Amino acid sequence: QVQLVESGGGLVQPGESLRLSCAATGSIFSIYAMGWYRQAPGNQRELVATSGGRYADSVKGRFTISRDIAKKTVYLQMNSLKPEDTAVYYCNADLIERVEIGLKRSDYWGQGTQVTVSS
Repeated sequence: QVQLVESGGGLVQPGESLRLSCAATGSIFSIYAMGWYRQAPGNQRELVATSGGRYADSVKGRFTISRDIAKKTVYLQMNSLKPEDTAVYYCNADLIERVEIGLKRSDYWGQGTQVTVSS
């Protein structure tokens, strides 16, 4: 019953900014961690940022991850965007959900949101 819904992607020019959002809904007991991944066509999915404050070298100094615990939402502020940032961005959550017999540790993915950086 848990869903992750991403939003905020779009088409921007190099140097511009975007802010991605990922909201978790459903029978969530607690969220251990959330993170952002991205995948370009023909490439493997790579970790971009974690809620613990770790970033891929390619985005350090430009991207900032943050969380609103009350809203069960994680954000990714992306500044100074480059064409190589173009990818589908996915939200991931490591959480505990409430099920019929109690609690269950689970991992969920959002549907992805397209970010395109081009002139």
